[in-house]
Amino acid sequence: MERRVVIVVFDGFQLLDLAGPADVFATATLLAAEYGYRIEMTAVRAGHVSAQNGITTVVETPLDQVAGPIDTLLVVGGPSAQKHRRDRDLVGGVARLASVSRRVASVCSGAFLLAEAGLLDGRRATTHWLTASELDAEYPEVEVDADPIYIKDGDVWTSAGVTAGVDLALALVAEDHGHALARDIACGLVVYLHRPGGQSQFSTAMRAVVPRLEPLRELQAFIDANPAGDLSVPALARRAGMSERHFSRVFTEQTGLSPGRYVERSRADIARRLLEVTAHPLDRVARESGLGAPETLYRVFRRHWRISPGDYRRRFQSKENRSCTSPSPSTPASPPSTPSGRTR
Repeated sequence: MERRVVIVVFDGFQLLDLAGPADVFATATLLAAEYGYRIEMTAVRAGHVSAQNGITTVVETPLDQVAGPIDTLLVVGGPSAQKHRRDRDLVGGVARLASVSRRVASVCSGAFLLAEAGLLDGRRATTHWLTASELDAEYPEVEVDADPIYIKDGDVWTSAGVTAGVDLALALVAEDHGHALARDIACGLVVYLHRPGGQSQFSTAMRAVVPRLEPLRELQAFIDANPAGDLSVPALARRAGMSERHFSRVFTEQTGLSPGRYVERSRADIARRLLEVTAHPLDRVARESGLGAPETLYRVFRRHWRISPGDYRRRFQSKENRSCTSPSPSTPASPPSTPSGRTR
């Protein structure tokens, strides 16, 4: 059964927001013809539409001539998205097509167009972390969460920036046809195996500012390289040559994270990587990442990525340790990590 996907673009859009999801849907059709997706592109006017990087695409059907029914309506983002939300023809066209679509999705700052059309009212949504505060301030009726790479709330999906659009499209395919096909697509496109929506946009390195002081920069590297060592505040303060109180204050001021918070996030990232590239049992992963026990590993994963370690491994273990096309037989599946969402 062919599913119709309509992608809305505008001058200055982010090309990867279009190309990434489009290639996911096209690859699904190549791998399993019975699951085919028919992709269409539209804009306010037919003709040439230029992406932000200067590459020009050609739209054959203008927005006001697109009719339903539509399976998936996808609105891309880009640096000019905030400006285009003042385009009544664009916003009105998105709202009209949403009413004849089974589900609606946006990539990156495309969330601004959905919000302007009233499609995110009363819903939880995400966007690129750089613009999340603006979305939150200008649309108070939207519950903005800048952390996840994508969010499903009822029949509306939103995602973080750029490559997160690939994760979003993989999630849409997984919802339609199961995770096995999504894994095959990820392997075929040679992209990072489908990340769960609850996974943060930020790694530990991204979430902490690089300190100005050289001893603290060296200490960050030491923490990341020695997860199972003694990383208590007294031990770290001694290594930095500071009193405990002064060390805690300076570290927090210069990184934006307390020492304990940084250590936990560093260990969580290391545990995540061990789950991807090894077949170690969970107790060994917990030990080698410095988290100690499987129970702590589970709590940390749920807190940071809203997913269990077992479910993470099932989805993302590397090809060398688990076939791309089959789940790990040793790790039971966990419930889906994306929130069920509210309906309006």
